[in-house]
Order: sequence, then C-alpha cells, then structure tokens
Amino acid sequence: MASTSHRALQLLSLLGSRRTWRLRDLAARLTVSERTVRRDLDTLRELGYPVLTVRGPDGGYRLGTGHALPPLLFDHDQALAIAIALQTAPSSVFGLQDDSARALATVQQAMPDTLRAAMESLRLTRLRNYWEFPAPPIDPAALTTVGTAVRLRRVLVTEVLRPDGTRAAPGEADFAAARRLEPHHLVVWAGRWYLVAYDLEDRNWRVLRVDRLHPHPTTRAFAPREPPGDDLAHFVMSSHDRGDTPAAWQCTGSARLNLPAHVVARWAPGGSVVEHLDAGHCRLTLGAWSWAGIAGILATFDTDLTDLHPPELLQACRHIARRYAGIRTAEVRQSSRD
Repeated sequence: MASTSHRALQLLSLLGSRRTWRLRDLAARLTVSERTVRRDLDTLRELGYPVLTVRGPDGGYRLGTGHALPPLLFDHDQALAIAIALQTAPSSVFGLQDDSARALATVQQAMPDTLRAAMESLRLTRLRNYWEFPAPPIDPAALTTVGTAVRLRRVLVTEVLRPDGTRAAPGEADFAAARRLEPHHLVVWAGRWYLVAYDLEDRNWRVLRVDRLHPHPTTRAFAPREPPGDDLAHFVMSSHDRGDTPAAWQCTGSARLNLPAHVVARWAPGGSVVEHLDAGHCRLTLGAWSWAGIAGILATFDTDLTDLHPPELLQACRHIARRYAGIRTAEVRQSSRD
C-alpha cells in the first residue's frame, strides 16, 4: 500500500506539469506496467482529481483545471532545483532577496525531513569570478508587465530607457518616442532578460533588453506570428542591436573586427556591445579586469584587428604578441641544443 501511495503521488506530480502524457511514457517514468498506471489513474479519479483522457493520435492523459494538488509533491532532485532557483533569483531580479529567503523557509517547513535536509545542504554563497560578466538586476514590476503581455498576447507600449534607468526628455539628443510592440517571447541569456517582439512601427522583429524598457500594458490583442528563424536562442544571441551596453569593469576598450556583426554578437561575452559597420566588419566594445584580459578575448575571434582604443589596449596586444613570439624563439633554441 505504501508503494502504491508513493507511486500515485509521483503520477500526480507528472500530471501536474500540465502536459499530456501517453500511457507508455507514464509507465516508463514510473517503471511499472501500463495496467498498473491505469489502476493508479483510477485511484486519482476516486480521490477527486480530474484526470482527463485525451483522444486521438497525440492523446493520452492530463490533469484538468480547477484542481488542487497536494502540497509539495517534490522528489529529491526537484527539492534541490527549488533551493537553487530561490537562492539565485535575487542576482537577476531586483528586490527579491528577502522574498526569496522567506519563500525558501516556507517551503522547507512544509517538507518531509529528508527533503528538508537535502535543501538545507545546498546553501549557496555567490562568489564573484573575474571572468563573470555581470548584469544589473531587473525591476520585477517591468518583468511582470512584459511577462503578462507575452502570456496574454497583448500589445505593449514601451519607452527605451538609458543604461542608468532614466528616460530622455523630448528635445534631448537621445530621445526616442514610445513604440508599440507585440511581445512574443522572453529569453534569458548571459544573465540578461531579453524580449523578442514584433515592432508595429517599423514592421520588423526586434530583440530588447527588458531592464531597458518602461512598458505600459494595453488591452489590444494580437495573433501569434512565426518567430524569426528556427532557433529563437540563436536569433537573440546573433542580434547585435539588442540594447546591450558595456558592463562596468576596471578596463573597457574596443576594436574593429574583420567579421560581420551577427557573428561577433553570437560569441561576444555578456555585457559587451557590437556595432555594425558594414557587411564584413563591426566594432566590439567590452570590458575586463585588465587590458590583457580584453586582448585575450579579442584574440578568440581569430581575425584581423584594427583601430584599437584606448592606447593601453593596443599596448597590451603588442605585449602579448611579443610574449608569444618569445615562446617560439625559446622552443627553437631548446631544439638546437638537443
């Protein structure tokens, strides 16, 4: 009986994912026969859970709406996932430090001892790595507004903010009028939240940093559109004009690369800026903890570099070149002795 109850809870947890499950897939996940799964489904129905049968070639079973799941149906791996998510969320969303801590404590209090111990064993301490490319925390109000518009398919009217979060006034050089957008997808990459939207002003797809938006919801609905390309993540990563600004570093420099902007944008670190120059060239601006660090990142693109700024960056590149040339000279001398 105990194993049957445990298996029924596992089954309910799978159905709670809101997807439609084929009978053989449920049996494989629970490592039981299909006949056993049918009995467990009947058990859940007897307990009052609306388990629906979906007909057709893509049919199976799913949980209906209007139900209440038993609290905290988590296995060990799910408990660890919750612990990680609640402890890392404050680093990307502004103002969630206390709320995340309280949520983690509430979840732990309602869990069995074994799962609580597993979660408490994963107390994370965030350490700053010199090669970490930080992103500013995002305003949860803006994130909620954009996320709701994506979910409900409602047009957004939004202004683009400056990197410091302020809005340019009419008449200022960087002033831009509010735009009407169809928000289709939210994508998180390199610690930054991006909105993939269809711009109703210029009739084109755009990638926008959510932390650079001042969004206003509307009640105007829009129909789904086919996303640009087959790979949404690739579209975001290869869009050079996605609103990125250089992250704050001890050193910031730039160089002209003999590569297209979309190629450099795909591989440039988070917190860097790619400027389109022409079909085969772009300018990359980025920061690091040293000038040699920037030079090292530029070298990974394996292309010719020109117009380096500031002079300290040019000097660092030349110093590294001399150092590498010295390695070759030392190898030749050692070979001649041998």
